[in-house]
Amino acid sequence: MQRDANTTTPEPRDPAYWDGAMRAVAERRDRTSFLSIYDHFMPRVLRYLMNLGAPRPVAEELAQEALLRVWQRAHSFNPARASLCTWLFRIARNLHIDRVRREPYWVHVQEGLIQLDRHTATTSTSETYTEAAGLRRQLDQLPANQARMIRMSYFEGKTHREIASELQMPLGTVKSGLRRAFIKLQVQMKAKP
Repeated sequence: MQRDANTTTPEPRDPAYWDGAMRAVAERRDRTSFLSIYDHFMPRVLRYLMNLGAPRPVAEELAQEALLRVWQRAHSFNPARASLCTWLFRIARNLHIDRVRREPYWVHVQEGLIQLDRHTATTSTSETYTEAAGLRRQLDQLPANQARMIRMSYFEGKTHREIASELQMPLGTVKSGLRRAFIKLQVQMKAKP
């Protein structure tokens, strides 16, 4: 959904304004309210997705999809549970995660972690050992805190909450750190000959 560059809409910061706009979309399918939401949030969602590592064309596609879902699921928005901003960015983040998980390199990273976890020197073939050693080297190339969180999560079987408690970090920081680590591993897997 492309908007005319000459349109101007106010950019209110009051969540109550956006709650009212969402109510209008949900109850009356009010296009003007939706376009106000679109104009305000589209560049912000796009920037957010690009900061998560999505290339611009992918970020544009995901941002469009996120705003389309806002239109389609307006009736399920509950301002008592989250602001429109929070709800929309959660939709965008979930779309991004789903897309990353569908990429073939995500599967290779996940398979590599599982192999490394199961690897023992006495039962592995030389090929499995080589793959596990390669994955260890890639893990060692990550920032130390990200590599540690991956090891805690996948090799020690700790939950995100347990990792946050042990490292004395906020839960959201652990989750985003793990996500960034997987993106870096994914990039490394793509670059691997």
